Amino acid sequence: MTDALELDALWDEFHRAVNMTSQELAAWLRVSDASEETGPLPEHAGSPTGEHVLAILQKRRTDLTDDDLDVMYEVVDAVTAETNAGSEPLAGPGAEETQRRHRLMALGHDPLKPPS
Repeated sequence: MTDALELDALWDEFHRAVNMTSQELAAWLRVSDASEETGPLPEHAGSPTGEHVLAILQKRRTDLTDDDLDVMYEVVDAVTAETNAGSEPLAGPGAEETQRRHRLMALGHDPLKPPS
C-alpha cells in the first residue's frame, strides 16, 4: 500500500481525471456495450477497467485495495496522455474525435463536460 501523502495525491488526481459521476459512467458503460445483437442491458457492461473505475467511485478512500490503486494510476496516466494528445486540433469534429471521446468516457472522463 502507498503512504498517506501519496494516497491523498492519487485520490485527488484520480477524481480530477474521472469527471463523470458513478451514475453517468454506469449509464455510459451500458450504452456503449449495447447493440442490436445484445439482449437487455446487462447490469455489468463495459470494459473491465471501466467497471473497476465505477467500483472505485463507489468506495471510500480507506476501502481501496492495491488493485484499485493500480487502476487509479493507470486511469490517471491514460486520461492525461489522451487529453494531452487531444490538445492538438484534428481536422474537424469527425470520427477520430468521437472515438477519442468514447475512449476517455470508458475511463470516466468526458472531455466535453465543463470543469466543476
